[in-house]
Amino acid sequence: MTKSYLLGLTPSDAIKPEEQPVLAPPSPTVVRPVMHQRWSELTFVHWRYPPETVAPLLPPGLSPETFDGSAWVGLVPFLMKGVRMPGMPPLPWMSFFPETNVRTYVRDESGRAGVWFFSLDAARLPAVVGGRAGFHLPYFWSDMSVRRAATLWTYHSRRRLPGPPGAHVDLEVRVGSSLDSPDELAHFLTARYLLFNLVSGRLASAQVEHPPWPLQQASLVHLDESLLRAGDIPSPDGPPVLHASLGVPVRIGMWRR
Repeated sequence: MTKSYLLGLTPSDAIKPEEQPVLAPPSPTVVRPVMHQRWSELTFVHWRYPPETVAPLLPPGLSPETFDGSAWVGLVPFLMKGVRMPGMPPLPWMSFFPETNVRTYVRDESGRAGVWFFSLDAARLPAVVGGRAGFHLPYFWSDMSVRRAATLWTYHSRRRLPGPPGAHVDLEVRVGSSLDSPDELAHFLTARYLLFNLVSGRLASAQVEHPPWPLQQASLVHLDESLLRAGDIPSPDGPPVLHASLGVPVRIGMWRR
């Protein structure tokens, strides 16, 4: 069954004047990146989940990282721009495409915090093949679009291959003013610099370098999605928390075990 929402929430409460700003953790420096790209026109859509609901969905060696007692699952659509390998220019058409990922936040047995992807949908078939074969990530080929008209950002996605075909997202958000002092929850949900994945059946990690997200307020106008259910994630209870960003440049390192 498709999960639909109308008229959702803005991000968490503003910081009181007497409180000190909450700083994002520092980004690592990726000395030898295997990929350069820019994540642009991005919306973070997040729901709370009981940790015991998310834990069985993770591989051995990872456990849910919690904030305020909850695990969090995110639906994150955006535009991928300037995709290139080191020493090479971006290729026309191939370097620019929409993407949507479904993810959660985890810790490994050493206590390192990072991102676990349930799925990544992309609009370029070669990128999907390369993401699956070269980076061992669960990419899917989808028809997708991203449109930005003043303060209204609109995302559409329909999965093609591999199945289940038809898994979709229809999302509209109203983007507001800049968050000059993002709170601790905003940083928890967005300031992420380590990816986890299974490579040949073993847990691996890769560093991600990018500057702090320039976050903006966002409110939900419409959401109809079935990507969570396609990833065997139970339907969330309650409306999501949203943040938007015009984007950041990114350097991605090699998988390390």
